[in-house]
Amino acid sequence: MTDELASTQPELAGYEAFQDTMEEFLAAGDVRVVYGEPIQHEDTLIIPTAEVLCVAGFGVGGGSGTDTEKNPENLSRGSGSGGGGGGRILSRPVAVVVASPEGIRIEPVVDITKIALAGLTAMGFMVGMLFRMSGRRHSLPELEE
Repeated sequence: MTDELASTQPELAGYEAFQDTMEEFLAAGDVRVVYGEPIQHEDTLIIPTAEVLCVAGFGVGGGSGTDTEKNPENLSRGSGSGGGGGGRILSRPVAVVVASPEGIRIEPVVDITKIALAGLTAMGFMVGMLFRMSGRRHSLPELEE
């Protein structure tokens, strides 16, 4: 689309921007992104794999209005419009496929940092709950009649 056409028809320029954005998001989930470039080492072929998550959201709105019934002398007017969008792409390595003369095997990628952080979080939660449960219980004072 030319710049002249985009300036005379702004809704087409918005549609083109939306279409370009969606194409970028769809390209992120392409099989070449999930499976990395194969690496050949002698008789062994190594293929890195990844998990890719694409999330996108878009929204538009509009409105208008006049109120002549309640106040016919002063015409009320209104208008409005809006739009927005956003998204996120997350990817992480999950495994390596190794093809050799001995056969094909899959070696998972283990992120020890995430495992350690999950363990520390769980331990902190348990210590906090034990501390809370072992503390003196606070109750309301008894009412005298």
